[in-house]
Amino acid sequence: MLKPPTFPEKDLNLQLSDARVIYGVAPALGHNQESHPESHLRVPAIVSALEKMELTSEFRGSEIIELKNFSPASVDDIASVHARAYAMDRASQQGIILIEGSGPTYATATTFQESLAAAGAGIALVDSVVAASKNRPDPPLGFALIRPPGHHAIPKGPMGFCVFGNVAIAARYAQRAHGLKRVFIIDFDVHHGNGTNDAFYDDPDIFFLSTHQDGSYPGTGKIDEVGRGDGEGSTLNLPLPGGSGDTAMRTVFHEVIVPCAQRFKPDLILVSAGYDAHVLDPLASLQFTTGTYYMLAANIKQLAKDLCGGRCVFFLEGGYNLNSLSYSVADSFRAFLGEPSKASEFDNPAILYEEPSAKMPTQVDYLCDDDNKLLMDLIKLLHDCWHGCISTNVGSSCINGCISMLLAVFMNCKMRQNMNQHG
Repeated sequence: MLKPPTFPEKDLNLQLSDARVIYGVAPALGHNQESHPESHLRVPAIVSALEKMELTSEFRGSEIIELKNFSPASVDDIASVHARAYAMDRASQQGIILIEGSGPTYATATTFQESLAAAGAGIALVDSVVAASKNRPDPPLGFALIRPPGHHAIPKGPMGFCVFGNVAIAARYAQRAHGLKRVFIIDFDVHHGNGTNDAFYDDPDIFFLSTHQDGSYPGTGKIDEVGRGDGEGSTLNLPLPGGSGDTAMRTVFHEVIVPCAQRFKPDLILVSAGYDAHVLDPLASLQFTTGTYYMLAANIKQLAKDLCGGRCVFFLEGGYNLNSLSYSVADSFRAFLGEPSKASEFDNPAILYEEPSAKMPTQVDYLCDDDNKLLMDLIKLLHDCWHGCISTNVGSSCINGCISMLLAVFMNCKMRQNMNQHG
């Protein structure tokens, strides 16, 4: 079992005084099944690329820090999201077993402890980023290079390669340990983060926003899934049609994600960073590039700086082509550092094809076709009403839910306009 940190808090703050990126590594080398895409090679491939591209403390000194000697997550940490009865130590003496079939999700003799380590790395990075934010206006960005991934793990058990909900656990920990009440979670994995979605579906203090390929595993994340009860309006799912790429994602980010985050006013931003929307990834059919991920990292960094004192931690989710995964994470590091992208050294524009222009969800097509100006006026009206409801504390959840739905419709209309202009 990993030992807790041996340095006092003041020494950690000194280490973080100049850091621009802080990352933790939990590669789960014992959690592996032959020929499974979620393999023990993923995190080492990233670390190797960072070393090769001189993006580690060995080459950058205090600018980039690897957080070591962090503690695994506790049972209480896991139970803040998952049912206490959910435990996987039944695999301890059985070698590889199948623990959930839709992924398929497997377990080995080391999976339970390595999953605790992964969640613990995320918690330690939240601690470090929050500690740094108390002493400087531009704390380092955190990145948990961990596996197994977590955003499919539902409260009652594992799902879709995922064991524990690493991002969800970190969000609850931030609320409990640091008093960071409002957490904004961005999930840009190609698959819908159904586990995170379910964990906070009725929680008004955690906003979950997911972009994902429409119709992909696990089949959830429709635009009408906007939360429930007090949490209505604090979930926004934005399914992208197959073939969507950089143009679609830029539009979504600036037209939807930014205004949602501005309206929510978070204390912390957490990111489920899945790199499986890359055009080279074998498990889906979006057309993100290494440059797309650089754009996302740079813009999320700026969003955190503008809204929550720079407090932001990324968590590795998917990404199964080892080359596109490692290059894209490395370019995310460059974005955190404020350095130019080197995506052009890896991306090949010749393999991209035209992004779709007429594959938006049919339930909102008529709104775009009939009168987009009316739709935009309606959004403005509801936006004003929402602010009025907040000030009077009457009906805010209902109005907020309407806004979330309309923002999803607006995103689809804007994507259609943008793609037609470039078509």
